[in-house]
Amino acid sequence: MSDTSMPEGPAEMEGSSAEDLYEHFKFAAAAGQEPLRVDKYLLNFIENATRNKIQQAAKQGNIWVNGQQVKQNYKVKAGDLVQVLFAHPPHEYLLTPEDLPVDIVYEDDELLVVNKAAGMVVHPGHGNYSGTLVNALLHHFENLPRNAQQRPGLVHRIDKDTSGLLVVAKTEEAMTHLARQFFEKTSEREYWALVWGDVEEDQGTIDCAVGRHPKNRLQMTCFPEGDQGKSAVTHYKVIDRMRYVSLVSCTLETGRTHQIRVHMKYLGHPLFNDTRYGGDQILKGTHFTKYKQFVENAFQVLPRQALHARTLGFEHPKTGEFLRFEATIPEDMTEGIAKWKKYAQYQ
Repeated sequence: MSDTSMPEGPAEMEGSSAEDLYEHFKFAAAAGQEPLRVDKYLLNFIENATRNKIQQAAKQGNIWVNGQQVKQNYKVKAGDLVQVLFAHPPHEYLLTPEDLPVDIVYEDDELLVVNKAAGMVVHPGHGNYSGTLVNALLHHFENLPRNAQQRPGLVHRIDKDTSGLLVVAKTEEAMTHLARQFFEKTSEREYWALVWGDVEEDQGTIDCAVGRHPKNRLQMTCFPEGDQGKSAVTHYKVIDRMRYVSLVSCTLETGRTHQIRVHMKYLGHPLFNDTRYGGDQILKGTHFTKYKQFVENAFQVLPRQALHARTLGFEHPKTGEFLRFEATIPEDMTEGIAKWKKYAQYQ
């Protein structure tokens, strides 16, 4: 059957009601959303999805708009509530302990501090249902408290390809106390980032609300007017300048998704090799072949966004002592920085 023979509006299908199903995804179409087929709409918003899988979900009655099941050619309009519902719960809630190594830099009865390797996802989610830090924590620790999203032990998170420090709560009291510190901005979080370009000011503050990109849900973006997104503040300081890139210290006042990556792009300095925000392109430098080859080699040495959660500080939930931890810059980032330093010396 061709697409043109299918109805354009919501289809009344027999079977389950929305109340009987588990919600896997939910999106509210933005006010400026032009009419767009729901399969194309979801393809823009669901990471690792394919159009074929989305169309199969529609044929099986798993895509709902405004409380009704729809075919794959239903046109999403501004204000529509789009849901993907299945008879089984999301895989991220089916947590399985896995015997994976965890680099623990500190532990007591209340909490632990972990130095997460780049490439490890913090918690299960779409496309990453195993091999995460949460899977590893469940193997090593029993009865971890769950946060508001039902994720064991997690007080905060960092991106898959970002390395560095995380604090994990082992008790309900620690979870509550630590979460309050992050909310009230009394914790300390410093990151080191290698960014494209020669950052103009030696130090400064980026105060720009961060929220989902209106057309690409896989990206966040800045809203300078503050009319969308959530308040986000990053303080930065240049550590080293290497002609076409800069090493920058970023201290978070808030902790929004992709905050440093979005803020540095907004400043005009995307993170080196950040594929999601354009840093995997040659953004500064010459057009000479040798330079292009040098950058390609640097991409291979540092095959991820150059971001490391270097320092973490917080008040211990039981003793009241302020603890501060520092994680050494990992080898891939150290090598990438060294290459740029050497290159800059001979220019």
